Amino acid sequence: MANVYRKYCIEFGLRRILIQSIFILTMLLKVKEIYNGDNRAIARAISIVENDNDEADSLLAELYSHTGGAYRLGITGPPGAGKSTLVDNLTRLFREDGKSVGVVAVDPTSPFTGGALLGDRLRLQELSLNKEVFFRSVASRGSTGGISKTTNEVVDILDSSGKEVIMIETVGVGQSELDVAEASDTTLVVIVPDSGDEIQAMKAGLMEIADIFVLNKSDHYGADIAYSGLQAMLQLREENAWTPLIIKTSALKNEGIDDLMKAIHEHEDWLKSENRLSERRKHRLNERVKDIIADDLDKKFWTKDKLKFLYNKINESENGTITPYTLVEELKNLK
Repeated sequence: MANVYRKYCIEFGLRRILIQSIFILTMLLKVKEIYNGDNRAIARAISIVENDNDEADSLLAELYSHTGGAYRLGITGPPGAGKSTLVDNLTRLFREDGKSVGVVAVDPTSPFTGGALLGDRLRLQELSLNKEVFFRSVASRGSTGGISKTTNEVVDILDSSGKEVIMIETVGVGQSELDVAEASDTTLVVIVPDSGDEIQAMKAGLMEIADIFVLNKSDHYGADIAYSGLQAMLQLREENAWTPLIIKTSALKNEGIDDLMKAIHEHEDWLKSENRLSERRKHRLNERVKDIIADDLDKKFWTKDKLKFLYNKINESENGTITPYTLVEELKNLK
């Protein structure tokens, strides 16, 4: 009996080693294809991360050492400001400069089906056919910070694939899109002159995250007034080493895009001087580590037993008979 058990253990161990070897070999092949800029491999890797597959963490850990080469450009602002058209125009200019481009467009998630609307995918379909351009729509999946929880991981995959510029277009909720600043080297805040968005920007804190204000649809009535209003608001800011630039554009007419590119390069040059870009990226890594730990602890804490316990406790209680603080303590002590 002992010999049979020993034989089983040996066979099981060999089988496990074989499975692990196949897994490692498969992952290394995927990584090599990603490093070579294979768009199909990139798409598969993103799907693995979005679906939170078992191999996602190992894949991301392997790819991370090859990140840092891409310049990350965040584009945020309210719905209808023309962000997607600006992304389209900027992508064309970057390609004319010979740079490979990745675009991550965060689409709003349906509260009913959980799916993304994917409107940007349709608008940018022509550009995505270029092998030096990779476009991906990702669902916000309930995130309130303007980008999805996996956006940073998707950007890392594109970065490791050799994309030189990566643009992150936010969901466009208009009030809480501050996470994009953490994910980007340069943040563009897009507003339009005829909807009072400059006031909304100040309320939402977008004034603080903007490196460049893009006054889009500047051919519309009220553009000069909005421009003056932005200048006045910038004077109210506390003194900073960088004063946000205000660039007038008309994305539909492809006007002002060259000026916007110059502004982006100007901010990039400023960041690279005196080691500011390195400091910004260290801060990003610091925040990423905190987010990953918080997410991991959240997953480990909410076991099926704890969820069931919480559900039963709430159903058994009457109004005012149990407090959330009591429940928290009970959940923490639950084995």
